[in-house]
Amino acid sequence: MSLGRRDLLGGGLLGGGLLGGALLGFPAAAAAPAPPAAPPFTTLPLWPGGPPGGIPAGLAEREIPRSPSGPADDTAFLHVTAPTLTWCQPARPNGAAILLVPGGSYARVAIGHGGAALLRAFAGLGYASFLLKYRLPGDPWAAGPDAPLQDAQRALRLIRSLAPRAGFDPRRMAVWGGSAGGHLAARLVNSAQPAYAPADVIDRIPLGVAAALLLYPVNLMTGPFAHAPSRSELLRGRAGVEPASLTAEAGVHAASPPTLVAHALDDTVVPVENGLSYFAALRRHGIPAELHVQERGGHGFGWADETGSPLAWTALAAAFLTRHLA
Repeated sequence: MSLGRRDLLGGGLLGGGLLGGALLGFPAAAAAPAPPAAPPFTTLPLWPGGPPGGIPAGLAEREIPRSPSGPADDTAFLHVTAPTLTWCQPARPNGAAILLVPGGSYARVAIGHGGAALLRAFAGLGYASFLLKYRLPGDPWAAGPDAPLQDAQRALRLIRSLAPRAGFDPRRMAVWGGSAGGHLAARLVNSAQPAYAPADVIDRIPLGVAAALLLYPVNLMTGPFAHAPSRSELLRGRAGVEPASLTAEAGVHAASPPTLVAHALDDTVVPVENGLSYFAALRRHGIPAELHVQERGGHGFGWADETGSPLAWTALAAAFLTRHLA
């Protein structure tokens, strides 16, 4: 996602800081009230000293259009070398925060304008909202398929470190993940052990969240419903890794957080059986959970339909978060 000059100024990268108060304006006496401005974004590096193990030689990050005919700001990232968090601060904080993990089959990080829409939508509900750009497992990182997990864990800790500035309770945190981002989000919320050695004081901050939202998640790595593109990227050049060990539901345990799973029956990219199987694993371990399967929607449905009306899952997710982040 490319941020424009107005986002940078409003977000504190070039101006006076995100939390320093509203921008001053001087409306004309007879002017009609202006519509509320979109919340600004601030982009933060995950690893100021560089990611664990250093950047592999010759690896160069690229931002590309998601579609040749799509909007100019609808982009994806290849070969990520500089993982980041994009922060959207709500106008009226509700005391909670959410980490958003986009997908892209682990071959790219598909942020685009859909990511910006999610940031603003959750901020509109009062959540300090953070969007993760993470490293990809198919690149030759020393951590192999755990490189994205390292970034996700670091992101969670970095967000918690911002709680005093952003005005939320660090215990009231949730994670949203879509598609391959749902797989990464599931690995994150089920991870009991750090995936990297501490780099600084932020890495003393605990992991764990109070709730998770998984939309059309990649889960299965074996069998007829496995998502082959994600599996290929996770296993690229790593013959010793068993595919079954990377199935998202394999990490579910008795202390996994309450989780909402949403999927569409007509999803031809990640079959609905991925979401159904993950939900069944939650049930086996006694985890509070909700499952919402819609007849139509395909893969990658976002916050709103083409008319701008919020989709059904959004109200269900808002109620779920309210219940479990109380």
